[in-house]
Amino acid sequence: MKAVRTTAPAQIRGSSRWKQVWSDKVLYVMLVPAIAYFAIFHVWPIYGMKLAFYDYRILGDHEYVGLKYFRELFSTPIFSNIIKNTLIISAMKLIIIFPIPILFALMLNEFRNGVFRKMVQVVAYLPHFLSWVVIAGIWFEFLSPSTGAVNEGLKAIGLPPHDFLTDKESIRWVLVASEAWRSAGWDSIIFFAAIMGINPSLYEAAYVDGANRWHIMTRIILPHLYIPMVTIFTLNVGFIMNAGLDQILNFTNDSVNSSIDVIDTYVYRIGLINSQYSFATAANLFKSVIGVILVLSTHFISKKLTSKGAW
Repeated sequence: MKAVRTTAPAQIRGSSRWKQVWSDKVLYVMLVPAIAYFAIFHVWPIYGMKLAFYDYRILGDHEYVGLKYFRELFSTPIFSNIIKNTLIISAMKLIIIFPIPILFALMLNEFRNGVFRKMVQVVAYLPHFLSWVVIAGIWFEFLSPSTGAVNEGLKAIGLPPHDFLTDKESIRWVLVASEAWRSAGWDSIIFFAAIMGINPSLYEAAYVDGANRWHIMTRIILPHLYIPMVTIFTLNVGFIMNAGLDQILNFTNDSVNSSIDVIDTYVYRIGLINSQYSFATAANLFKSVIGVILVLSTHFISKKLTSKGAW
């Protein structure tokens, strides 16, 4: 009897996988620059984090000092205030700004005039491409106690002008408002794209069943936005220790520095200005570890509660 030669299933799967990779070779080649970028600017710097455990020297080998700089960091008198400022500002941004892109995307979807909708989108996306130097200049003029539009409005209704940029109670709200103005339109792209991806037959079936716009929004659109919302929220929680270095450097002054001095500005001050590289690396490593823990915790909780997470 003639023996029949068979191919193992694993070999078939491996051959099929490589054929699939080869058929998509152009896409993989396009992926190379992105991989190189993240490898050079995001993965390789992790190796430099070892400086947090060494005493930095310009010449010669660095001396291993263990957790010395972490102990100094936690015993620094202003460190608790910096952590408090970071958490308060980040939590305000997360809670207040997170729903705005979703609401904006829902509003765009309600516009029936396509030309007007595109004009609104362009105007809303524009602040994302401005630097914080330009944005701070705009807000300085907007909130100026003497000629700003906000204080002119207060004067018009009989209220005294208020200097929002030098008031410790107001400056955090200025940071939240300027961040929302800059990022809400751009961040809405993901949610608007998810809305555009909904099968039109679902709308038609809902209208046949007598649904109105509110039913369409709550029963069809919002459930399709659930995955993007969970993903964006999880990533935002991971960045809760990043309160915004560029923004705060442009809005800070001596009057409000104690209210908006965060970890990033502290690392910038002691690392680049005072040249305490090891100490600054320890502070930045602490911030990064907290961010990773928050991302993993949020993802784990989301998977447990809803069986859906960021990945």
